[in-house]
Amino acid sequence: MTDASVSNALALRASALGFDALRDNLPSTDPHHPSPDAVTVARRLTELSALITDLADEVLLRSAEHGLEGRSASATVGFAAAIRPACEAASALGAVALRLSVLDQEEHLHGPLGAKDRRAAGPLLDSALGIARGSLRETAESLRVAAATVSLPSLRTQAALLRSVAAASPPRSLPPAAVSAAAPQNLMTRGR
Repeated sequence: MTDASVSNALALRASALGFDALRDNLPSTDPHHPSPDAVTVARRLTELSALITDLADEVLLRSAEHGLEGRSASATVGFAAAIRPACEAASALGAVALRLSVLDQEEHLHGPLGAKDRRAAGPLLDSALGIARGSLRETAESLRVAAATVSLPSLRTQAALLRSVAAASPPRSLPPAAVSAAAPQNLMTRGR
């Protein structure tokens, strides 16, 4: 494995950890946790936006500096592929932020009636947060798979290693007694 492969694999794994950490910090509508608020969701959305920007920067950096050659190409594809599910998570969190902002406005304008709307919005918030969690999990998993792919030696490298091992150890010949013992005894041989 080359230094570039190690560097690419580490960068992909570090990005995956960032998405895992964000997923673990998403608010929950579980009654045992504080109910999600617009400020917390907006903070998570800001963190997610930074992670998406980091993915795009990695694609740009690798495309501009290395082109699409060797292990850098695999890393570039890995970062690029992770952008789609990350954006799906951002969309879901955006829907949660919008709904919570509307609910906050309703509570401010209508008092107790707005609180009733918040309880009714629970299933919608659960669904959107579930989509965000699933998309963040998919993003992190995509990055981990890409890291594993980048860190595998290429087929050419594997073939070269096999050739060098074969060349380093010459084949051993069998002792004459083993050759005669291995030959079938009941075969007739024809001579010329």
